[in-house]
Amino acid sequence: MQGDLQSDVMDPARAAALQVALGLEPTVSAGSALPPFFHQLYFWSPRAPSDLGRDGHPRVGIDLIPDMGLPRRMWAGGRLHFHTPLRVGAEAKRHSVLEKQSRKTGRTGPLGFVTLKHEIWQVGALCVTEWQDLVYREDPVLDEVKPTPPVARRDETERREVRFDSTLLFRYSALTFNGHRIHYDLDYARDVEGYGGLVVHGPLLAQLLMLFAEEVIGPLTRFSFRATAPLLHFETATLCRNGKDLWVRGPDGRQCMQAEAQSE
Repeated sequence: MQGDLQSDVMDPARAAALQVALGLEPTVSAGSALPPFFHQLYFWSPRAPSDLGRDGHPRVGIDLIPDMGLPRRMWAGGRLHFHTPLRVGAEAKRHSVLEKQSRKTGRTGPLGFVTLKHEIWQVGALCVTEWQDLVYREDPVLDEVKPTPPVARRDETERREVRFDSTLLFRYSALTFNGHRIHYDLDYARDVEGYGGLVVHGPLLAQLLMLFAEEVIGPLTRFSFRATAPLLHFETATLCRNGKDLWVRGPDGRQCMQAEAQSE
Protein backbone atom coordinates (compact mmCIF):
# COMPACT_ATOMS: atom_id res chain seq x y z
CA MET A 1 0.00 0.00 0.00
CA GLN A 2 1.48 3.33 -1.01
CA GLY A 3 1.62 6.21 1.42
CA ASP A 4 3.65 9.07 2.79
CA LEU A 5 7.04 8.69 4.52
CA GLN A 6 8.45 11.45 6.71
CA SER A 7 11.50 11.75 8.96
CA ASP A 8 11.99 14.05 11.93
CA VAL A 9 14.25 14.39 14.96
CA MET A 10 12.42 14.27 18.29
CA ASP A 11 13.68 17.72 19.31
CA PRO A 12 13.73 18.03 23.12
CA ALA A 13 13.04 21.78 22.98
CA ARG A 14 9.71 21.22 21.22
CA ALA A 15 8.57 18.59 23.73
CA ALA A 16 9.67 20.74 26.68
CA ALA A 17 7.75 23.68 25.19
CA LEU A 18 4.53 21.65 25.23
CA GLN A 19 5.14 20.65 28.83
CA VAL A 20 5.52 24.31 29.77
CA ALA A 21 2.40 25.29 27.77
CA LEU A 22 0.43 22.69 29.74
CA GLY A 23 1.72 24.04 33.06
CA LEU A 24 4.09 21.10 33.64
CA GLU A 25 7.75 21.05 34.57
CA PRO A 26 9.96 20.76 31.45
CA THR A 27 11.48 17.38 32.29
CA VAL A 28 12.16 16.17 28.74
CA SER A 29 15.80 15.92 27.70
CA ALA A 30 17.85 14.07 25.09
CA GLY A 31 17.66 10.32 25.61
CA SER A 32 14.53 10.34 27.77
CA ALA A 33 11.27 8.69 26.74
CA LEU A 34 8.91 10.95 24.83
CA PRO A 35 5.60 11.32 26.73
CA PRO A 36 2.66 9.56 25.09
CA PHE A 37 1.12 11.37 22.10
CA PHE A 38 3.87 14.01 22.04
CA HIS A 39 4.72 12.71 18.56
CA GLN A 40 1.94 15.07 17.43
CA LEU A 41 4.56 17.83 17.74
CA TYR A 42 6.65 16.35 14.93
CA PHE A 43 6.39 15.32 11.27
CA TRP A 44 5.14 18.72 10.12
CA SER A 45 3.92 19.00 6.52
CA PRO A 46 4.26 22.68 5.58
CA ARG A 47 2.31 23.74 2.51
CA ALA A 48 2.44 26.90 0.42
CA PRO A 49 -0.48 29.30 0.96
CA SER A 50 -1.88 28.32 -2.44
CA ASP A 51 -2.18 24.71 -1.21
CA LEU A 52 -4.29 25.60 1.84
CA GLY A 53 -8.06 25.40 2.08
CA ARG A 54 -10.24 28.15 3.50
CA ASP A 55 -9.99 26.55 6.96
CA GLY A 56 -6.18 26.78 7.09
CA HIS A 57 -5.60 23.05 6.61
CA PRO A 58 -3.88 21.70 3.50
CA ARG A 59 -6.45 21.33 0.75
CA VAL A 60 -7.94 17.87 0.46
CA GLY A 61 -7.09 15.93 -2.65
CA ILE A 62 -3.40 16.87 -2.77
CA ASP A 63 -2.14 14.48 -0.08
CA LEU A 64 -3.58 11.27 1.32
CA ILE A 65 -7.01 12.71 2.11
CA PRO A 66 -9.47 12.58 -0.81
CA ASP A 67 -11.75 15.45 -1.77
CA MET A 68 -15.32 14.39 -0.96
CA GLY A 69 -16.80 17.85 -1.52
CA LEU A 70 -17.38 18.50 2.20
CA PRO A 71 -15.68 21.59 3.65
CA ARG A 72 -15.73 21.15 7.44
CA ARG A 73 -13.06 18.96 9.02
CA MET A 74 -13.24 17.35 12.48
CA TRP A 75 -10.76 15.03 14.19
CA ALA A 76 -13.36 12.58 15.45
CA GLY A 77 -11.14 10.17 17.35
CA GLY A 78 -8.30 7.73 17.18
CA ARG A 79 -6.57 4.63 18.48
CA LEU A 80 -2.97 4.20 19.53
CA HIS A 81 -0.76 1.22 20.29
CA PHE A 82 2.42 2.14 22.16
CA HIS A 83 4.91 -0.64 21.42
CA THR A 84 8.12 0.87 22.80
CA PRO A 85 8.94 4.44 23.86
CA LEU A 86 10.15 6.98 21.34
CA ARG A 87 13.44 8.52 22.51
CA VAL A 88 13.96 12.26 22.61
CA GLY A 89 16.80 13.60 20.49
CA ALA A 90 16.84 10.73 17.96
CA GLU A 91 15.48 10.60 14.43
CA ALA A 92 12.20 8.81 13.79
CA LYS A 93 10.31 7.91 10.63
CA ARG A 94 6.55 7.95 10.13
CA HIS A 95 4.83 5.97 7.40
CA SER A 96 1.24 7.07 6.74
CA VAL A 97 -1.45 5.50 4.57
CA LEU A 98 -5.11 6.11 3.82
CA GLU A 99 -6.61 2.98 5.37
CA LYS A 100 -10.26 3.59 4.47
CA GLN A 101 -12.78 6.15 3.36
CA SER A 102 -16.58 6.18 3.18
CA ARG A 103 -19.52 8.54 2.78
CA LYS A 104 -22.80 8.36 4.69
CA THR A 105 -25.81 10.50 5.54
CA GLY A 106 -26.34 11.47 9.17
CA ARG A 107 -28.77 13.65 11.13
CA THR A 108 -27.01 16.80 9.92
CA GLY A 109 -26.59 15.74 6.27
CA PRO A 110 -23.82 14.01 4.30
CA LEU A 111 -20.69 12.92 6.15
CA GLY A 112 -17.32 11.81 4.81
CA PHE A 113 -15.23 9.45 6.96
CA VAL A 114 -11.47 9.02 6.56
CA THR A 115 -9.09 6.82 8.57
CA LEU A 116 -5.35 7.39 8.34
CA LYS A 117 -2.92 4.83 9.72
CA HIS A 118 0.51 5.94 10.93
CA GLU A 119 3.45 3.78 11.96
CA ILE A 120 6.34 5.51 13.72
CA TRP A 121 9.72 3.80 13.71
CA GLN A 122 12.95 4.61 15.50
CA VAL A 123 16.28 2.75 15.35
CA GLY A 124 14.64 -0.06 13.40
CA ALA A 125 11.85 -0.65 15.95
CA LEU A 126 8.14 0.05 15.59
CA CYS A 127 7.32 2.43 18.45
CA VAL A 128 3.76 3.68 17.81
CA THR A 129 0.86 2.60 15.62
CA GLU A 130 -1.86 5.21 15.34
CA TRP A 131 -5.23 5.34 13.58
CA GLN A 132 -6.61 8.83 13.07
CA ASP A 133 -10.35 9.15 12.32
CA LEU A 134 -11.46 12.30 10.50
CA VAL A 135 -14.98 13.42 9.61
CA TYR A 136 -15.93 15.93 6.90
CA ARG A 137 -19.28 17.72 6.91
CA GLU A 138 -21.26 20.37 5.08
CA ASP A 139 -21.35 23.97 6.28
CA PRO A 140 -23.86 24.49 9.09
CA VAL A 141 -27.12 26.32 8.87
CA LEU A 142 -26.21 28.93 11.49
CA ASP A 143 -29.71 29.35 12.98
CA GLU A 144 -30.47 25.63 12.94
CA VAL A 145 -30.95 23.84 16.28
CA LYS A 146 -27.86 21.77 17.04
CA PRO A 147 -28.13 18.12 18.14
CA THR A 148 -28.20 17.55 21.90
CA PRO A 149 -24.78 16.32 23.10
CA PRO A 150 -24.52 13.22 25.29
CA VAL A 151 -24.58 13.62 29.06
CA ALA A 152 -21.33 12.67 30.79
CA ARG A 153 -21.08 10.08 33.52
CA ARG A 154 -20.66 11.19 37.13
CA ASP A 155 -19.27 7.99 38.64
CA GLU A 156 -15.60 8.92 38.32
CA THR A 157 -13.13 7.75 40.96
CA GLU A 158 -10.55 10.40 40.01
CA ARG A 159 -11.10 13.81 38.48
CA ARG A 160 -9.11 16.88 37.55
CA GLU A 161 -10.27 20.31 36.42
CA VAL A 162 -8.55 21.91 33.46
CA ARG A 163 -8.93 25.42 32.08
CA PHE A 164 -8.33 26.72 28.58
CA ASP A 165 -7.83 30.07 26.95
CA SER A 166 -6.96 31.43 23.52
CA THR A 167 -3.25 31.56 24.38
CA LEU A 168 -3.05 27.83 25.10
CA LEU A 169 -4.97 27.02 21.92
CA PHE A 170 -2.65 29.23 19.89
CA ARG A 171 0.48 27.68 21.42
CA TYR A 172 -0.80 24.14 20.82
CA SER A 173 -1.66 25.02 17.22
CA ALA A 174 1.84 26.42 16.73
CA LEU A 175 3.64 23.46 18.30
CA THR A 176 1.66 20.96 16.20
CA PHE A 177 1.74 23.15 13.05
CA ASN A 178 -2.05 22.98 12.95
CA GLY A 179 -3.47 25.81 10.86
CA HIS A 180 -7.15 25.00 11.45
CA ARG A 181 -8.76 28.39 12.00
CA ILE A 182 -11.44 27.18 14.42
CA HIS A 183 -8.72 27.12 17.10
CA TYR A 184 -7.46 30.72 16.80
CA ASP A 185 -9.72 32.75 14.47
CA LEU A 186 -12.84 33.61 16.48
CA ASP A 187 -14.70 35.27 13.60
CA TYR A 188 -14.15 32.25 11.36
CA ALA A 189 -15.09 29.76 14.09
CA ARG A 190 -18.30 31.64 14.87
CA ASP A 191 -19.43 33.03 11.52
CA VAL A 192 -18.37 30.27 9.12
CA GLU A 193 -18.40 27.04 11.12
CA GLY A 194 -21.08 28.01 13.63
CA TYR A 195 -19.26 27.49 16.93
CA GLY A 196 -19.87 29.62 20.01
CA GLY A 197 -16.18 30.30 20.50
CA LEU A 198 -12.75 28.95 19.67
CA VAL A 199 -12.74 25.15 19.68
CA VAL A 200 -10.36 23.26 21.96
CA HIS A 201 -8.40 20.78 19.84
CA GLY A 202 -9.62 17.22 20.12
CA PRO A 203 -6.01 15.98 20.23
CA LEU A 204 -5.28 18.43 23.09
CA LEU A 205 -8.11 16.90 25.13
CA ALA A 206 -6.83 13.42 24.25
CA GLN A 207 -3.31 14.49 25.24
CA LEU A 208 -4.48 15.65 28.65
CA LEU A 209 -6.40 12.40 29.18
CA MET A 210 -3.32 10.36 28.25
CA LEU A 211 -1.08 12.23 30.67
CA PHE A 212 -3.76 11.86 33.37
CA ALA A 213 -4.10 8.14 32.70
CA GLU A 214 -0.35 7.53 32.68
CA GLU A 215 0.01 9.34 35.99
CA VAL A 216 -2.63 7.13 37.57
CA ILE A 217 -2.17 3.70 35.96
CA GLY A 218 1.40 3.79 34.61
CA PRO A 219 2.93 3.62 31.12
CA LEU A 220 0.27 3.22 28.44
CA THR A 221 0.19 0.37 25.94
CA ARG A 222 -3.09 1.30 24.24
CA PHE A 223 -5.37 4.29 24.14
CA SER A 224 -8.51 5.04 22.14
CA PHE A 225 -10.67 8.16 22.14
CA ARG A 226 -13.75 9.59 20.48
CA ALA A 227 -14.85 13.23 20.44
CA THR A 228 -18.57 13.61 21.19
CA ALA A 229 -19.12 17.39 21.60
CA PRO A 230 -16.97 20.50 21.15
CA LEU A 231 -15.40 22.26 24.13
CA LEU A 232 -14.86 26.01 23.82
CA HIS A 233 -11.82 28.03 24.85
CA PHE A 234 -13.51 29.86 27.75
CA GLU A 235 -14.92 26.69 29.36
CA THR A 236 -13.54 24.73 32.29
CA ALA A 237 -13.59 20.97 31.78
CA THR A 238 -13.24 18.02 34.12
CA LEU A 239 -11.03 15.06 33.24
CA CYS A 240 -12.63 11.93 34.70
CA ARG A 241 -11.52 8.34 35.21
CA ASN A 242 -13.15 5.14 36.43
CA GLY A 243 -11.07 2.03 35.81
CA LYS A 244 -9.92 1.94 32.20
CA ASP A 245 -12.60 4.46 31.15
CA LEU A 246 -11.83 8.16 30.85
CA TRP A 247 -13.93 11.08 29.69
CA VAL A 248 -14.05 14.86 29.50
CA ARG A 249 -17.07 16.54 31.09
CA GLY A 250 -18.00 20.07 30.10
CA PRO A 251 -19.19 22.70 32.61
CA ASP A 252 -22.83 21.98 31.78
CA GLY A 253 -22.42 18.22 32.25
CA ARG A 254 -22.11 17.31 28.57
CA GLN A 255 -19.64 14.66 27.47
CA CYS A 256 -17.00 16.15 25.19
CA MET A 257 -14.79 13.08 24.80
CA GLN A 258 -14.73 9.46 25.89
CA ALA A 259 -11.63 7.28 26.00
CA GLU A 260 -10.18 3.99 27.12
CA ALA A 261 -6.65 3.44 28.41
CA GLN A 262 -4.63 0.28 28.95
CA SER A 263 -1.34 -0.03 30.78
CA GLU A 264 1.32 -2.70 31.09
